[in-house]
Amino acid sequence: MPETSLSLKADIQKFDLTNPPAGFVEEPFPFYDALLSEAPVLAQPDGSFLISRHADLDRIYRDTTAFSSDKKAVFAPKFGAGSPLFEHHTTSLVFSDPPLHTRVRRIMSSALTPRAIARMEPGLIATVDHLLEGLEGRSSVDLIADFASSIPIQVIGNLLDVPLEERDPLREWSLAILGALEPSLSAEELELGHRAVEEFKAYLSDLIARRRANPGDPETDVLTRLIGDDTSEEEGLSEIELIQNCIFILNAGHETTTNLIGNGLALLHDHPDQRALLLAQPELIKSTVEEVLRFRSPNQLGNRETTAMVEINGVTIPRGSNLHLMIGAANRDPDVFADPQVFDITRRPNRHHAFAGGPHVCVGLTLARLEGKIALERFLARFPDYQILPGRREGGRIRFRGYAALPARVLP
Repeated sequence: MPETSLSLKADIQKFDLTNPPAGFVEEPFPFYDALLSEAPVLAQPDGSFLISRHADLDRIYRDTTAFSSDKKAVFAPKFGAGSPLFEHHTTSLVFSDPPLHTRVRRIMSSALTPRAIARMEPGLIATVDHLLEGLEGRSSVDLIADFASSIPIQVIGNLLDVPLEERDPLREWSLAILGALEPSLSAEELELGHRAVEEFKAYLSDLIARRRANPGDPETDVLTRLIGDDTSEEEGLSEIELIQNCIFILNAGHETTTNLIGNGLALLHDHPDQRALLLAQPELIKSTVEEVLRFRSPNQLGNRETTAMVEINGVTIPRGSNLHLMIGAANRDPDVFADPQVFDITRRPNRHHAFAGGPHVCVGLTLARLEGKIALERFLARFPDYQILPGRREGGRIRFRGYAALPARVLP
């Protein structure tokens, strides 16, 4: 065992997610290995706990009684009670419990049925092909700015029928709001997140007013469906719930899918044997997407709060504790995955936690998988010999794993 691994394991009990050691943001996976083997449940200086094993995450996802998704107690000191970020992150689907979670998820699920997603596929293919045509003949491209990040913005924009000419600010708003979920924030990042929520709310208030005046087809327009789902006062969404969950839809479908596509292109480049295998056997595209989701999970971290005293892996955790669910670690748990450090596009089964699990499993997972599949397979079909150039830049985040820039040369 290398000396660095030995020292890392010896020091892992001191690991602090809000003040991580040098190298963790850039390459967290050796630290995950140490957490899994030495400290699968690790108390933090602020009273929270890191939970790393696959089986423990699976238990937590399924038990919504002992483990709550409501983050009001955690987000009040982080964002300021009543602040724009607090209002957003305590109202949106992912950080809520029933009855709000049940109402919003029911509406979203009804708009993302297999039939509805099948109707999106031709438009998704057209979007990807249009972007690929724009890469032709250029000496260099950025696979994030010029390709990966543009796909989910268009797909989710189409889902809510956001006019094409109004989509430019969506990415920056999304990055600022989701960036505020990092374990620690600077004053500048906090202010940027608050401002993004306010600007996003103002834009959506206007869009919702226009849509109320001129409704779309609820079969294809999720915003019209959300507005019109008022079968009773108890089940309908308030204006704030409507606005904040529209922000959630636009954000959740953007950052993680951008990361999925960008990570996939980087991994296939960095593992030429796997790229050659996929080119020879294109039917492996679905299992390739699953392995990208496992090996370099777009979302590396989740959270729950205990509603009672619980015991996990022999550690007693008090009621009201914030749990950091280390998705990136669980997806490399050797108790579940053979040779977890190997990127293997033929891996089956692949029971990763990239989409969380239980009642809070990602509502858009089928659409995200379709976006990843079509983006990767059509890119490889057109540019099988693409080369990533020096200068790739990591996103620099703990919670979300992806690239801020991925310069490349695309060759037909």
